[in-house]
Amino acid sequence: MSLTGTPFFLTTIALVVVALALPLALWGRIGGPGLVRHATRLFMLLFAQATAITMVFVIVNNSNGLFDNWDDLLGTGDHVKVAADLGPDGTGGKNADTEPKTLQKFKPASDKRMGPGVKETQLKGRISGVEGEVYVWLPPQYDDPAYKDKKFPVVEVLPGFPGSAKAWFGTLEVNTQLKPLMEKGEVAPFIVVAPRTTLLGDVDTGCANITGKANADSWLSVDVRKMVVDNFRAESEPDGWAVAGYSAGAHCATKLAIAHPDRYRAGVSLSGYNDPIGEPSSLTAKTPELRDEHNPWKLLQRAKTPPRVALFLSGAEGDGYQGGLAIKQSAKPPTTVQVTMIPAGAGGHGTAVWKRQVPDVFRWLTKQVKR
Repeated sequence: MSLTGTPFFLTTIALVVVALALPLALWGRIGGPGLVRHATRLFMLLFAQATAITMVFVIVNNSNGLFDNWDDLLGTGDHVKVAADLGPDGTGGKNADTEPKTLQKFKPASDKRMGPGVKETQLKGRISGVEGEVYVWLPPQYDDPAYKDKKFPVVEVLPGFPGSAKAWFGTLEVNTQLKPLMEKGEVAPFIVVAPRTTLLGDVDTGCANITGKANADSWLSVDVRKMVVDNFRAESEPDGWAVAGYSAGAHCATKLAIAHPDRYRAGVSLSGYNDPIGEPSSLTAKTPELRDEHNPWKLLQRAKTPPRVALFLSGAEGDGYQGGLAIKQSAKPPTTVQVTMIPAGAGGHGTAVWKRQVPDVFRWLTKQVKR
């Protein structure tokens, strides 16, 4: 039974009803020695509490897109088939442009909560050695005959950790929010791509390449990128690509944009962090060396040439805002940085806050990328 499916949710509701009915019906009818009666009543109370907690967890999980399936919840999933040393640029010495095309079969997304128009595919990353699902939403103009020769800009969207690739569509409703804005011309007609980011069960990869563990950077910035270009009328140049994320995904988006100006022109961070220790379960938080190597603020400071990227960084006091200011203070042209403060009381570190930011984020992206 699917963790996020309606049957499991209805089952939890039924169990809560049963758990509440049992004490009402049987409390005074339990016979036997006193110890047995007390133990039976205690079991009924614990059963009622367990079923209630389970139902609340399912509601929260489905609302926030935390865990996709039982493997993600139990930490038993492994989407990494091989994690070779791919070198500093994450390509393993290969040129993605000259590699055979990665042609995929797509089907409508099976989870109806993601809204209309979302397609999904299972991708085997040739460079990264990662296998996982990728969700793609095409703008309303994509099938318009007037745009038949048009190549569209792309935004790769990343969830937090734990987090589901579905969350930008199901929880933040990026597609249903953007469609009317695109039809009115307020927002550019972006292709929105959401790849799996939970690759190693209950461990966050930090979207990094770590030999022997995972090549998450290459999965996102090489394999997924090539697949989109090979299967859709998508811009192939960095001027047509952006990456956006919230929480741990925000950290990833900032890092990927700064590290790969040859792949992305813009990056969006919603309530992110610079030091990987912001997500203690991240592989990049395990040693001081890894924390330093994968800190986007320090990446920017170490860059021999300031990257030609635009960054949009938002957060509240103590939750991304100061980190954004640190990056802005270190940025030199052609790097540009916009930092926005989320006011106290706006909703904290949660999907409701990030959902409200979607229209403004994509209006900003419209000004940054080729379209």
